[in-house]
Amino acid sequence: MSLKIAKRGAISPFIVMEVMRAAAEREAAGGDVLHLEVGQPSTRAPAAVISAAKRALDGDRLGYTDALGIPPLRSAIARFYHDRYGLPVPERRVVVTTGSSAGFLLGFLAAFEPGDRVAMAAPSYPAYRNILMALGVVPIEMPAGPETRFQPTVELLEALGHPVEGLIVASPSNPAGTMLGADELRRLAYYCRDKGIRLVSDEIYHGICYEGAAASALTVTDQALVINSFSKYFSMTGWRLGWMVVPDDLARSIECLSQNLFISPPSLSQHAACAVFDCTEELDANVARYARNRALLLEELPKAGFDRLAPADGAFYIYADISAMTDDSEAFCRRMLAETGIAATPGVDFDPARGHHFMRFSFAGSTDDMAEAVKRLKAWR
Repeated sequence: MSLKIAKRGAISPFIVMEVMRAAAEREAAGGDVLHLEVGQPSTRAPAAVISAAKRALDGDRLGYTDALGIPPLRSAIARFYHDRYGLPVPERRVVVTTGSSAGFLLGFLAAFEPGDRVAMAAPSYPAYRNILMALGVVPIEMPAGPETRFQPTVELLEALGHPVEGLIVASPSNPAGTMLGADELRRLAYYCRDKGIRLVSDEIYHGICYEGAAASALTVTDQALVINSFSKYFSMTGWRLGWMVVPDDLARSIECLSQNLFISPPSLSQHAACAVFDCTEELDANVARYARNRALLLEELPKAGFDRLAPADGAFYIYADISAMTDDSEAFCRRMLAETGIAATPGVDFDPARGHHFMRFSFAGSTDDMAEAVKRLKAWR
């Protein structure tokens, strides 16, 4: 007799994780791999964070914390918004989470009911779609391309023909790396306000920008649900720590959900992260390296035949249209890994309908690895 399996588990895999597994298997078999697939810094956490973690290990019992996070970290995040954006964010609206992933889960649970419709651009980060589906919420993907810089617009929302309860924006975005200008973000925020649409702003790549600073949704509305992370700019990926700035009407719901689902974020990571906001010199040096990698790839990839590239305003990704090379990006990426040792992510991870013509390169690694990757691609193509 077979046992019941819940339908909510029948979601698409996170394909980049499967690419990572294939790359690890190649390495375990003695093959070399250039990692351009995974969206994580190749650098460790800043030195002051490591030191703070050691002090916490020696001097703190590291038990449960408040579900919203320890007060010193919440206070540091609130000060960060004042220092970085000139915004007076009250500490009561700051919620520390177990990575931004927990932030999306908590935010979606608090803001949307099963059957609600939540819009986003396609391509976009696949976990938006998959978390929403697991919760019984309907993701509505709006095909976006170079004409809108792979970003959502009011016109795309109006073209849906049916109302939506939510809109997810990401600036800089994953996988395209494009940003919404302040005026575009304001226009979307005001549209959401007028239509009763909950705006969710993914700001986890703030700080990693090459064409001007990214605008926070908090500069134009106090009703947006803002998600951020210590994983990208702050180089603390495996520490599994993020945060949210929540509107007052969702604060208590998110607190209760966090208490029951997670109890609290990782205690050691929270104590360590209190030091990270004083590490901008070290962190900005990482961004300078990303900028060099970006410039190298934007110049050299077209020479290897990858000549239709998103502009990569921020984050550490280049999204490439490879329709002239293949109509099966998964097979293309498998072959590229097997024949060149370069791991990259097929576009179907980000856009199930059109991603078979696209792929994503991550340039979060070393500049030497980027140079070697384009050398191999030129020889391969």
